Amino acid sequence: MSRNGQRRETGPSAWVQAGGRRALRAVRSLPGKLLIFSVLFVLVAEVMIFFPSASNFRTEWLMLRAEAAHLAALAAETADSGGLSEDQVRELLAGAEAVAVARVHGGFNELVLGGDAGDRQIVVADLTRETLIDRHLALWSTMLTSQDRYLRIVAAPRTRPDEQISVILPEAGLREDLLAFSARIAGLSLFIAGVTGMLLYLVLMFMFVRPMRRLALAISAFQKDPGNPALDFTPSRRGDEIGEAEAALAAMQGDVRAAFRQRERLAALGGAVARINHDLRNVLASAQLISDRLAMSADERVANMGARLVRAIDRGVRLCEDTLTFGRSQERAPVLGTVNLRQALDEAAGDAMAVAGKAEWDNQVSEFCTVLADPDHLHRIFLNLFRNAVQVMGSSGVLRASVVLGKDAQAVIAVSDTGPGVPGQVRETLFEPFGRTGAKGGSGLGLSIARELARAMGGDVRLARSSAAGAVFEVSLPAVQEAPQPGAQSLNRPA
Repeated sequence: MSRNGQRRETGPSAWVQAGGRRALRAVRSLPGKLLIFSVLFVLVAEVMIFFPSASNFRTEWLMLRAEAAHLAALAAETADSGGLSEDQVRELLAGAEAVAVARVHGGFNELVLGGDAGDRQIVVADLTRETLIDRHLALWSTMLTSQDRYLRIVAAPRTRPDEQISVILPEAGLREDLLAFSARIAGLSLFIAGVTGMLLYLVLMFMFVRPMRRLALAISAFQKDPGNPALDFTPSRRGDEIGEAEAALAAMQGDVRAAFRQRERLAALGGAVARINHDLRNVLASAQLISDRLAMSADERVANMGARLVRAIDRGVRLCEDTLTFGRSQERAPVLGTVNLRQALDEAAGDAMAVAGKAEWDNQVSEFCTVLADPDHLHRIFLNLFRNAVQVMGSSGVLRASVVLGKDAQAVIAVSDTGPGVPGQVRETLFEPFGRTGAKGGSGLGLSIARELARAMGGDVRLARSSAAGAVFEVSLPAVQEAPQPGAQSLNRPA
């Protein structure tokens, strides 16, 4: 009795069930499937070999009977001169299993021995004219028939190819010999299939299955505890694809552990930066109060220096805020909804110009155009883009926004400016955190954050083109197709 109160089966039936479960697991395993397929493939090859072998066996059997009957016919010629008696000739024909024998030589057909075949069906096997297909069809006809038929063999004896011999004999002897031949071939095929399958199984097991199992176990162990250096995989010296996979696994483990160590160091550095930022913001807040008073001084020189100090402190505060914002573990998951695109762009442009300066704003987006986005994320994306554009243009520039319908129902919003463009040395690291930026006092986080937010909503941000006439950034977001309102313009497809 087991602990849960259920009766545990014992005895031969339990052993049989346990053995059946183990056998089923073995069959379902990769080595078991490999063994089964190896045996099946060998058996298929043996079956393909069997048919021409059996056909050749039939032809040789008929030829031997025809030659034996030919020898008996030659002996019958000497019977009249006292060489052999009639009984002796009949014994020779009986050895050939013949009922009737005829010779064709010199253009004449000579009946050597005639017997009574009764009303049984006679099947002709003309060995002088049979094709490969005729042999195979005759083979199946002989093996599958249940009738007691006779065979009429027409052949040219090897000793006298200019003659023909015609022999009538029962088909039952050929059928019995063919079935016996098939049984021998079947037994030999099973033996060869078993031996070949086992050899293939052992070879493939040691050359492929065991190394792959070793790889799988190493990957599974590494997945459970990637930081444990005791689980380092040591690749073999194989030069094939498995050796390449082992080397790739070992290299991947090293890269992942290096990334984990780097992440730990970055996490520690992030904590230190957060503490430093907190204290630095307090210091900058005090300095900002003093700089504000200096900027309001009656002395023009002191006021100018105070204004420059205010701008420098503002950049320092903004850098601290951007660093803390980016240092969060991850952004809030977006809550998607239908957002009026023109209204969102106007709000972001207004906030950007209030912070970075004035510029001419040209919003070419229809007031009925909507996108599927998170309102807060959308505002942060365009606030970063607009602020960067206004900073590089100054008060004499033009900031423009337009939208077209791109692929996969994506609304592509183009943000263009008339600034000096993005410098070539900046483009490679434009979207990398803390990368070089073309804006003065920039932290290098705005575009990185904008792209991260856009991708979280199923879109993207990219630099479409840049020249001395200005830069164009494209923001792709899921578009919402709505019925057009009176006088409204729908999203245009790109030309």
